[in-house]
Amino acid sequence: MSPAAHAAARALLADPLTNKGTAFTEAERDQWGLHGLLPPHVGTLDSQIERRQRALAGMPDDFHRYSFLRELQDSNEILFHAMVQRDLPAMLPLVYTPTVGEGCERFSDIWRRPRGLFLSWPNRQRIAEILADPALDRVKVIVVSDGERILGLGDQGAGGMGIPIGKLALYTACAGIHPSEVLPILLDVGTDNAARREDPLYVGWRHPRIRGAEYDAFVEDFVSAVADRFPGVLLQWEDFAGHNAYRLLERYRDRLLSFNDDIQGTAATAVGTLLSAIGRTGAPLADQRILLFGAGAAGCGIADMLVQALQADGLTVEQARARIWAVDRDGLILSDMDDLSTGQRAYARDPAEVEHWTRTAHGAIDLFDAVANIHPTVLIGASGQHGAFSEAVVRTMAQSVESPVIFPLSNPVSRAEAHPTDLARWSAGRAVIGTGSPFGIAQVTQVNNVYIFPGVGLGALAAQARTITDAMFMAAARALGAMGGDATLLPPIERLRDVALDIAVVVAAQAVADGVAAPDVAIDRDTIAAQMWQPAY
Repeated sequence: MSPAAHAAARALLADPLTNKGTAFTEAERDQWGLHGLLPPHVGTLDSQIERRQRALAGMPDDFHRYSFLRELQDSNEILFHAMVQRDLPAMLPLVYTPTVGEGCERFSDIWRRPRGLFLSWPNRQRIAEILADPALDRVKVIVVSDGERILGLGDQGAGGMGIPIGKLALYTACAGIHPSEVLPILLDVGTDNAARREDPLYVGWRHPRIRGAEYDAFVEDFVSAVADRFPGVLLQWEDFAGHNAYRLLERYRDRLLSFNDDIQGTAATAVGTLLSAIGRTGAPLADQRILLFGAGAAGCGIADMLVQALQADGLTVEQARARIWAVDRDGLILSDMDDLSTGQRAYARDPAEVEHWTRTAHGAIDLFDAVANIHPTVLIGASGQHGAFSEAVVRTMAQSVESPVIFPLSNPVSRAEAHPTDLARWSAGRAVIGTGSPFGIAQVTQVNNVYIFPGVGLGALAAQARTITDAMFMAAARALGAMGGDATLLPPIERLRDVALDIAVVVAAQAVADGVAAPDVAIDRDTIAAQMWQPAY
């Protein structure tokens, strides 16, 4: 073999999109000169999966399993995705929540090989040059974060790259997007997490966060470069802090096909699950009293979609908002509070309405007093405040509601507002429960965005949509709400690929109805299913 042939053989094994490891056949080993670089055994995809499953089983904890799977993804994409699809219930918590939280915190500790793109402030003049890489020619889906609000863990800087990597693994597993068509991106504008900056192993830019006009200009350069390089690409905004999440979504949602999963995906998942839950309780949505704990981007996104759903049931905007109360760090949100965000102001109550309610020593109406006065039928947590749904709160709620619906949605488990077994005990087994993180309890539904975003993305791409409308997310939420089974509010994790396809069909159809799809695009189930990649050698 020539030196060039030897180099080509090693490049084949080094590229995770072409490496098959021991599954290269004898003929392929002859053709590519792989003899000697591989052991003589010719394996199969099934035997490779079994080998990795044995390795996983022998590891001490889920973080080590997460690290092992990340390394596998960087060495053999087909094997990684086949393994994930083979056992979604076991793999989902390892490649994404809750384990991805620790993966982001310890990202620099385990960084080994490049995946995706780090677009850093010092390289802001090179964004277009970086995106010009021919290896990116097939990209259809981008997930981007700036690492400032990672789950409930706060600013992780460059470690936030774990989120785009994890989300895109689920796009492939659930929506069948080919691994070569996805691109994780981290906008590294520094970090205000001093522990990260001072860590000698930290791989990101060691500088406090760039903010204000300079930050906006950087994001504008990024969006413009993406729009020029990847016409028709789907861009998902992920884990941006609330003060940026809403305004970036509004600024760019009509400039390129994009959505914010923390706002819209969380909202659609929560609303879909709530529709399933009230189907059990028997009371219509318009009769619910809904209390949101946590009024950041996710909480306000849920509230906005609930308003849309209530309007569809015949209420006016004002009547719909009157069915929703929001409690944030300073207590029940009131219209005379300072520094309310645009999203919060829509749900601020008149102080006269609560004039005689009990207040804390600081003058706030806390969660307990809000529950005691509102008598909510639905309690949704998006606060990141561990244990906020206390025994007193839950027992008080359950005193006036036969079947209280309680969703502690914050991730990871360490940030959950309550443990589901406590909720069941404090409500005498009457609560209808959904959690953001998996707790391993069969009758408790995990209200995970993975039920929504892969199908929304697949449907938007299938329709060749130019924008993603609110109605498309509402169609996804209603479709999800109709999928619940007898035992749980949502379909089992094993069915996530079917769920994504079902949601893609209704989302694509809604894109056509909204006039944002390409002319004469085919959106039937078989056509969309044929676009979904399956991992196989």
